[in-house]
Amino acid sequence: MTTCGRGLRRAVGASPRPTWRRALSDTRGRLKPEYDAVVVGAGHNGLVAAAYLQRFGVNTAVFERRHVIGGAAVTEEIVPGFKFSRASYLLSLLRPQIYSELELKKHGLRLHLRNPYSFTPMLEEGTGGKVPRSLLLGTDMVENQKQIAQFSKKDAQAFPKYEAFMDRLALAIDPLLDSAPVDLEAFQRGSLLQRLKSLSTLKPLWQAGCILGAQLPQYYQVLTAPAAKVLNQWFESEPLKATLATDAVIGAMTNPYIPGSGYVLLHHVMGSLEGVRGAWGYVQGGMGALSDAIASSATAHGVSIFTEKTVAKVQVSSGGRVQGVVLQDGSEVRSKVVLSNASPQITFLKLTPQEWLPEEFVARIAQLDTKSPVTKINVAVNRLPDFLAAPNTPGGQPLPHHQCSIHLNCEDTLLVHQAFEDALDGLPSKRPLIELCIPSSLDPTLAPPGCHVVSLFTQYTPYTLAGGKAWDEQQRNAYADRVFDCIEAYAPGFKGSVVGRDILTPPDLERVFGLPGGNVFHCAMSLDQLYFARPVPLHSSYCSPLRGLYLCGSGAHPGGGVMGAAGRNAAHVVFRDLRSM
Repeated sequence: MTTCGRGLRRAVGASPRPTWRRALSDTRGRLKPEYDAVVVGAGHNGLVAAAYLQRFGVNTAVFERRHVIGGAAVTEEIVPGFKFSRASYLLSLLRPQIYSELELKKHGLRLHLRNPYSFTPMLEEGTGGKVPRSLLLGTDMVENQKQIAQFSKKDAQAFPKYEAFMDRLALAIDPLLDSAPVDLEAFQRGSLLQRLKSLSTLKPLWQAGCILGAQLPQYYQVLTAPAAKVLNQWFESEPLKATLATDAVIGAMTNPYIPGSGYVLLHHVMGSLEGVRGAWGYVQGGMGALSDAIASSATAHGVSIFTEKTVAKVQVSSGGRVQGVVLQDGSEVRSKVVLSNASPQITFLKLTPQEWLPEEFVARIAQLDTKSPVTKINVAVNRLPDFLAAPNTPGGQPLPHHQCSIHLNCEDTLLVHQAFEDALDGLPSKRPLIELCIPSSLDPTLAPPGCHVVSLFTQYTPYTLAGGKAWDEQQRNAYADRVFDCIEAYAPGFKGSVVGRDILTPPDLERVFGLPGGNVFHCAMSLDQLYFARPVPLHSSYCSPLRGLYLCGSGAHPGGGVMGAAGRNAAHVVFRDLRSM
C-alpha cells in the first residue's frame, strides 16, 4: 500500500500519448476535399477496414467523433496513473489473418496470454481449517480434471470430451467468419452472371458441413438450444456448469435457460491467440494499444485518421449514389464509397437521408434488438483482491488466479437466472453476475507500483429502471456499491482498497461509445440477427440499399467482440465493387 501511494504521487498528471498518435497529429496535414473511401468511426473494425483498403490502393480517410481512436477498444486514464481498458477488456477473437497481414506485432502489439484463465471461488464456509473451494481452469487438462473432481468425478471425465466437441464446432464455423454470408439477394434477384458469382459464397457453408459430418444434428442443437440444456447433457456439478454458462450470457440480455444462448457460448470460445485455440489474453498497454497498432499499420500505408471530426450526414447524389459525407462543422468530404463502423441504427436512421432507403428496411433497422444487461465498472485499487478461497501471499504479489476471469455469484446457474429475472422487472440484479479481471496482474504498465486496475463486467442492469426512471448518479453509485458488497463477501478488504471508480451503465455505454442500448455487439447476437440476417435479411453482405454505403462494424456479419472480421470482410467487398465500377 505504501509503495502504491508513492507510485500514485508520481503518476498523478501523467497521461502519455502513443508514439504513432503524436506523429499523426504532427504530419496528417489538412483535410483533403476528396478521398476514394471514407470510414465513419475509428473503432477497431473501422481501422481494420481502412488499413486493408489502403493496402489495396484505395485512398482512405477515417473520421472519429471522440478525442481518441479505438471505439470500445480503447485505453483511457480515468483515474490519474491508472490506465483502463474502459469498455472492451480482453482479446481472443481477433482474426489471425489480421494479426499477420497488418503486421500488428511490428506495429507494437504485445500480448499477455493467460494461463490459467478462469477462476470461480465458492461463497461457502471452509471446513476443517481449509479455505472455501474454488474452480481454477487453464490449458493443462490433467490439472483441470483435478479441479473439477472436487465437485464431480463424472464431470472431470467428461470435460475433455466436451472441450473436443466444442473445438470441432469452432473449427467448422471458422471459415464462415472470414467471408461475406451467402448472398441471398443475388440468388433471388440477380442476373445469371451475379448468381454464378454468388456460388462462391456457399463454399464456407460446404466446408463447415464437411467438418461436422454426421454429428451435424448434435451441433445444430448447440446453436439453437438453451445453454443450460446443452451443459446439462454433459455435466452435473453446478459450479462447472455456471462457470461455462457465463460465456453463454456475457453481454447478452438472456439467461442460460433461453433457446439460442448456446450460440453465444460458442462465440466466446472460438478465438485463438498466437496459435493457441481458445486462448484469451490482455493487450499490453490496454485494449487501446491494439487500436493503436492497427492505426499505425494503416497510417504507414497512407490512411488519414482524424479525431474530433464528427460525421453528421452521408451525402447522396441526385442519381441515388453515395458521394461523400458532411462533417458536423459543415465541411464536405467527397468519396466514391462510405463505410460506416457506427451501429446500423446510427448509420441508417441518423446519418443517411431517409428518402433514399426503403421503408421496410428502415422499419427493420428500427426494430433491431439492442437490449443490453451490462454495466462496466473500472476500478483503481491500491492492492490486489485477497480471496478467501485463494489467500494472497504476505508480499501481495499476483498469484495465478489473479490473471483469470474471476467469476463471482456463479456457483449455480439458478443464480444467473435469478439475476436476469430482476432486470426484467426493471431492477438491477440483487446478486449481479460479475466477471472480474485484473490485467495489471500481467501488465504492470497499467498502474503505479503496487497498485492495480480492476475491470468489472457486470449484469444484469436494465437500460431503463422500473417506473420509466432514468439512471442518475445516485442510482449508479448504489448499484456499484452493491457490486462492491458482493466482491467484499468473496475478498474481504476489497472496498477499503478502492482508490477510484468509473461506472458505465447501459445509457452511459451508449452515450460514450455509441453502442445502441449499451449493447456491446451493436445488436443482439441472437439467431434471428446472425449470418445472412445480420443486420437484417437480404442486406447482410456489408452492402446497403443505398449504392456506395457499406456497414463494416459489429452490426454486420459476424457480429461483436474484438474480432476485426467485419472490417476485413467489408474492405474486400468494397474493393470488389470499386473494381467493377
